[in-house]
Amino acid sequence: MNKRIGLAVVGVGMAAKPHALALKDLEDLIDVRGVYSRSNDARSAFCNEYGFPNARDVQDLAKDPTVDALLLITPPNARSELISLFANEGKHILTEKPLERTTKAAEDIVKVCAASGVSLGVVFQHRFRAASEALAKLVAEGDLGAIRVVRAEVPWWRDQSYYDDPGRGTYARDGGGVLISQAIHTLDLMLSLTGPAISVQAMCATTPFHNMEAEDFAAGVLEFESGAVGSIFASTASFPGDGESIMFDCDNGSAILKSGTLIVNWRDGRVEQFGEAASTGGGADPMAFPYDWHKSLISDFANSILAGHKPRVTGLQALEVHRLIAAIEDSSRSGQKIKIVRK
Repeated sequence: MNKRIGLAVVGVGMAAKPHALALKDLEDLIDVRGVYSRSNDARSAFCNEYGFPNARDVQDLAKDPTVDALLLITPPNARSELISLFANEGKHILTEKPLERTTKAAEDIVKVCAASGVSLGVVFQHRFRAASEALAKLVAEGDLGAIRVVRAEVPWWRDQSYYDDPGRGTYARDGGGVLISQAIHTLDLMLSLTGPAISVQAMCATTPFHNMEAEDFAAGVLEFESGAVGSIFASTASFPGDGESIMFDCDNGSAILKSGTLIVNWRDGRVEQFGEAASTGGGADPMAFPYDWHKSLISDFANSILAGHKPRVTGLQALEVHRLIAAIEDSSRSGQKIKIVRK
């Protein structure tokens, strides 16, 4: 394999901009071999703006021997077929979150990629923020001690115009609302630090602020395999929107991770700060965030292919947050505490 990864890109919607900017910065590592979208006009405009080759046939792109991997940026309802197409041609897969609309469909994608012998990475870029990495190091090395209490909050805002886009906030296209489209980043980051959740009791609702099919509000309490307990709050009905946060109360201190900044209050009186404040798309503009995290994630994925090892964020890991979201929704529907079952 060459020292550059040949990459196919499928999807040129709203989420594609940070990927495109990251790919322009990674030209020494990644060679974009073609960009495909069903919309000729949108595809042409995107390729002209970023200087990428325009691929007019997705089948040809999948069979192209110079393509090593696929970057998939489509809505969730257009994932499974495309992943199967490229994986069966031996192409590694990096897909936007979520893997699919349901946990079962997400599990099927993981199985398809495993059967084809290709890597499957997921775009959970919040793991690559400097403050997130600093917190992960403190947790992994045991400096904070055991995590006892966790609080995850996503108080975001979306105008109704956001949900007026056809299919947005529906189960058929997106698989749900605030949980699977927005809070999934924070929930994934939380689980990557705490380990698996084993039960949840929750409530979901659609507030009068939005005309949409799925939920724009979710709240619940969790139990973790480690013995920790926690709470979650997620909404796109919290005007004007604030940064998402994760708070850990641990044996040796507390840690507050918010909008790219980590503050640690140690039990001995020390206070440390890591990272820097950055917008994360919590307000009316969902794309108001830097592309550096995407760049780090894509670079990690490309280098993992070259080195022959797994990327930092795998499809198998992503199933944890899918199962948690499904359990939150099940608990809301049943009014009962739900145990999270792993296969």
